Amino acid sequence: MEEAIKKANVLIEALPYVKNFRKKIIVIKYGGSILGDEKIRKGVLEDIVFLSLMGLKPVLVHGGGPNISERMRSEGVKTEFVDGMRVTDEATLKMVEEELKELNDIIVKEIDEFGVSAIGLNGKDKNIIQVEKKKAKIDLCLVGHIIGIDSNPILEEIKNDRIPVVLPMGIGRDRKTYNVNADESASRIAISLKAEKLVLLTNVQGIMRNPEDPLSFLSTLTEKEAKGLIENNVIQEGMIPKVRACFDALDNGAGKTHIIDARIPHALLLEIFTDQGIGTEIIR
Repeated sequence: MEEAIKKANVLIEALPYVKNFRKKIIVIKYGGSILGDEKIRKGVLEDIVFLSLMGLKPVLVHGGGPNISERMRSEGVKTEFVDGMRVTDEATLKMVEEELKELNDIIVKEIDEFGVSAIGLNGKDKNIIQVEKKKAKIDLCLVGHIIGIDSNPILEEIKNDRIPVVLPMGIGRDRKTYNVNADESASRIAISLKAEKLVLLTNVQGIMRNPEDPLSFLSTLTEKEAKGLIENNVIQEGMIPKVRACFDALDNGAGKTHIIDARIPHALLLEIFTDQGIGTEIIR
């Protein structure tokens, strides 16, 4: 009986959040090694299906870096990164797109198996993700910087009660296909959709003042505080583009941003539907 009452209390705690976020768009970015782990992936997708059934409007943007790197290794192709971006010539671009499409198909199929309809969208199609060639200290070849999003194809799928699953490829004015950073894609899509939340799933707990001290976890940060942590080298390396994607979303109209650990069972639900949350929330 006590266990049943506890479960009921959890549902009651979630009620105001369900009410507040019903019919609101939540953009979720999912990638990295956690995307390749079938158990974690299915747990994340189950949470996304739950959000949909509760009346929220999830949009999933996914990367696929480890899968792409493994494919390149298996084919004896050298991988080169500059400032976190993969140098992408035409041969590399072909492998990137093939791997992303394969992952996209898997995600869509697994969401469908949970009983909710999903649809795969390639960012380069229908001018969804519009880019120009990204400038860097060396030539990144076919890597794009986002200059515009056409959200209409995504909104159309939302209206049809489908979960859009977007892979981050872009189209340039030159009609060439470009590789695009998934964090940047999720942020710009969240802005274009005026999303209530942008959630970045990762394989760390969130932001720590000291990575060696679990008690230094930061559950809420203002944008100003987060910028200070970058300047003081507290936030480093792979976390920096995620935090900057949050800044971009907040500065351009998204409601709140979250960085959470997808390895924690039902982390998405805990972050969105409970008072304390589970990850780091970055707010204006």
